[in-house]
Parts: sequence; C-alpha cells; structure tokens
Amino acid sequence: MNRRSLLLTLSFALSAAPLAVRAQTPPPPAPPAADDAAELTRVLDEASALTPLRTVIVARNGSVVAERGYRGHAASESTNIKSASKSIVSALVGIAIDKGLLDGVDQPIAPILQSDLPADPDPRLARVTIGHLLSMQAGLERMSGANYGRWVSSRNWVRTALAAPFVAEPGGPMLYSTASTHLLSAILTKVGGTSTLALARDWLGPLEGFRIGAWERDPQGIYLGGNQMAMSARSLLAFGELYRNGGRTPGGEQLVPEGWIRQSWQSRTNSRFSNDGYGYGWFERVIGGRTVHFAWGYGGQMLYIVPDLGLTVVMTSDESGPSARNGYRDDLHALLARIIGTAEG
Repeated sequence: MNRRSLLLTLSFALSAAPLAVRAQTPPPPAPPAADDAAELTRVLDEASALTPLRTVIVARNGSVVAERGYRGHAASESTNIKSASKSIVSALVGIAIDKGLLDGVDQPIAPILQSDLPADPDPRLARVTIGHLLSMQAGLERMSGANYGRWVSSRNWVRTALAAPFVAEPGGPMLYSTASTHLLSAILTKVGGTSTLALARDWLGPLEGFRIGAWERDPQGIYLGGNQMAMSARSLLAFGELYRNGGRTPGGEQLVPEGWIRQSWQSRTNSRFSNDGYGYGWFERVIGGRTVHFAWGYGGQMLYIVPDLGLTVVMTSDESGPSARNGYRDDLHALLARIIGTAEG
C-alpha cells in the first residue's frame, strides 16, 4: 500500500465533526401497519445472506421505519460511498447555478478552466458544457475503469482529464467517467472561491444529519469530484430525503432548487453497461414496478428514492469488490423490490 492509500485508509476511519445545524422537525408520520412491519423485518433478516451488505435504512414519508446493520456494522459508521458522491456534486452544481455563480447547464467549461487547457486543445473542448459533464456526455476518453489508476497517478488530474482524446462528440453517448465530475469540482472551486468541501458545508450544512467526513484531494488540493468521499448511511439518507422532499429540509428550508431535482432526474442518456437512464448524477430504472432514482457507488453503495411511495432507502456494502460484474448490484435491486412490495402492502 502506497503512502497516499495508507493515509486515505486511515482518514476514512476517523469520525468527522457534524456539519448539520438542527432544524425544527415536524412530528413523524404514523408507523407502518404491524403486518407490513413484520414483513419488512423478514425481508431485512433474509438480506443477511448478502455477505458484502453492511447496512440498510428504510424511510417512509420522512420517518425511518427500519435500520439494520450486518456483521457488526452500524448505520452511524463512516463508509466510502464511492461514486454515490456524484449525486452530491450534482446538487452543488445546481445550487451554484441558482446562486448565479454558473450561468446554467449550457455554459461552456473551457473559459472557466482556461489555465488548465492543453497548449493546443482539440476544438471540441470549446463545445463541452456543464451539462455534458453532469450527464457523462463530454465525449472525452473515460477516466474510470482501466484508465482510473493512470489518471489519479498523474501530477495534475484536471489537466490530464482535459488533455484526454475525444472518443465521441460532445453530447453523444454516455461515457461514464469520474474525471467529468472531478472537472465539475474544479469548476465549483474556481467560481465559488473556496473548496468544494467548504461549499458543501455552507450550502448543505443546514440539513440535519448531513455530514461529509474524509474526502480525497488531487495534487492541487481540489476535492475529488465523484469518488473517495466518507459518509455514514444515515448521512446519505438525510441527503436522499432532501431530494425526495423537493430540496427542502424537514423544517422547510429550501437548500436545493426543486427545479434542479426535476432536471437531475430527467434521463438524458443510457448506460451502455446496464441500459439504465442517466440524468445529472442520478440513474433511473423501474424496480418492483416503480420508477426509482438512484445513486450508485462501487461495491454497492446505494441511495434509492421511490417518489410515488415516499420511500428513501440506503444500502452500504463492502467497498473492496465490484457490484455490477458479479451480479451483486442486481441482488440489491431485488432487495429494494422486496422493500417496495412491503410498502405497497
């Protein structure tokens, strides 16, 4: 293990100071019926057979109806949420647009990142927009998968991402790449005049229960947009509830524009690996007969929102192994389908 990996591993073990400012919370809704609660208990008991699974939290209409930890894990512990953090970066972009720090999703990125452009940039860079980065349609070669290690080993992640060759036209097919969300983090840092973490603390800090722990930075000190972020399952639930509630806290404070949430959940392309729809940092698919918007991180870090049932579900898993190629992600989708079944009664 190299020094950076060792430090990152140690940092994820440290607890972070809470960022939340407590807001007045309305009375919780009525608990689920006894039969539904018993069925949900059975579903979560049987989920222990999924050995990578660490925690599950189920909330209905703003109230936690079930919380379970497996093999000694707890929903309060810090975990690396991996690419589920891309949805948080998307929220920060939406807030920045609302505050007038960014013009909108059609704004070209090249003028903002002028100092990091290649000496002789591909003309297509001038056509890449904020929206293209959010929906993974920049057209640049992916810096996820096989290219990820080479990218994060470079001396300047932003410049390396911008110097990548084009393999598609801007606005073309989805090319899932953590470099795209890292460029968004660099953009937020420039227009916000402070770090992405500081912006998250300022803009999302009033959300009760929300906190970000350790978060990796690139060699220039820019927080890694879309990976290596430590949060607890409860914190991820608070963020999911914010989106389910139209960007408002339980006390009624509007943190994320409601229109931005609608934009983010509108599918603009499809994953070539799963065929799931993808909007601005959020996947979409039908699970258990319901439309589900979800954030997904490597290993099985899941945040599911089922708007028409008032459901928000978080699942965290061992982040050391994949979840797509081995079918584990599909097992988590199936678990959600069973949870949806209990909610339908």
